[in-house]
Amino acid sequence: MENTINLKGITWNHSRGLLPMVATAQRFSELHPNVNITWEKRSLQQFADFSIQELAERFDLLVIDHPWAGFAAKTQSIVPLDAYLSKAYLQNQQENSVGQSYESYTYDEHLWALPIDAATPVAALRPDLFADKDLQMPKSFNDLLALADKGLVAFAGIPIDVLMNFYTLCCSLGEDPCQTDDEVISKETGINALQMYRELASKIDKANFNRNPIQVYEAMTSTNAIAYCPFAYGYSNYSRKGYAAKVLHFHDMISLDGKTNLRSTLGGTGLAISSKCKALDVAAKYVEFVGAPECQSTFFYESGGQPGHLAAWQHDEVNRQSHNYFLNTLPALQRAFLRPRYHGSMYFQDHAGDIVRDYLINGGNEMLVLSIMNQLYQKSKSLVLS
Repeated sequence: MENTINLKGITWNHSRGLLPMVATAQRFSELHPNVNITWEKRSLQQFADFSIQELAERFDLLVIDHPWAGFAAKTQSIVPLDAYLSKAYLQNQQENSVGQSYESYTYDEHLWALPIDAATPVAALRPDLFADKDLQMPKSFNDLLALADKGLVAFAGIPIDVLMNFYTLCCSLGEDPCQTDDEVISKETGINALQMYRELASKIDKANFNRNPIQVYEAMTSTNAIAYCPFAYGYSNYSRKGYAAKVLHFHDMISLDGKTNLRSTLGGTGLAISSKCKALDVAAKYVEFVGAPECQSTFFYESGGQPGHLAAWQHDEVNRQSHNYFLNTLPALQRAFLRPRYHGSMYFQDHAGDIVRDYLINGGNEMLVLSIMNQLYQKSKSLVLS
């Protein structure tokens, strides 16, 4: 009789984060009766903030955010998956990456997690409210401001989301952030992005500055106060019948120049293996199982997941069940900005959002905001050598 192999995993606390991991673990155990995989969950904020090095001491499997890739490469707290998954399998994953999802977990020429979930900020609306109020989906920033004047617009306003959306505005104004070692963004683009963002922020309910994307979508589906969200990390769960009291439809975002839509900041999650795991080969087989296109397009999605494999995003039944969430938002994923992933990047990400959020709520001097962000950025760069 084979010895039982017990693996513990840690993921994040939402139906999209937990349920597909529990379901795939159960099915994997049915296919491999000597393997038992249990999953625990942590809050969305802990998911963004808590060091994977600490988690890797306690768990065999980790669902992680890609900005940790540089940290993982430096600390070796998780294993490079290219040492355990076949070249053919990884080539299929790379060729079927949703946007830069695969690249986002690649650092120092190794793959540190498998992109099992893909996301970026996209637009969401309540189709019933749009019909009842005879509203048109905004196409330009002026359209968005006009809709916000009606009190019907919200966006996620906690620090991490505010920073990601600041990146979005910078990218959409023609300049990607964090391309030099000493400056987050040029003064001209930074001031323009901050002022646009502040103008929109002045028209939304201040309650939104305490909401992450999940809380925005819960507010949109449980009340009739919000008809439109111009940018927040998409959650296909809310586009599925029966998940929430009201269904949301998701779309690509507005355009600033009338030619190209906003370029938002890539999110999503990857499945990683702790370097402390005592059954690396078994853990790798589970990772391979979860990321396979067959699982992603059926069992993973049906269990509440938001797949990371392109085959699932283009799958007819997946789109039928989600009011075309995946086909409607895929263009936004394909052009999304890949944020910094250097070793000290999490320090900057953890602190810079507070600066922008305070400006959005209270106003202030844009040059001072950019100066403080640059100081944080330069400090985070120095952490690479520490």
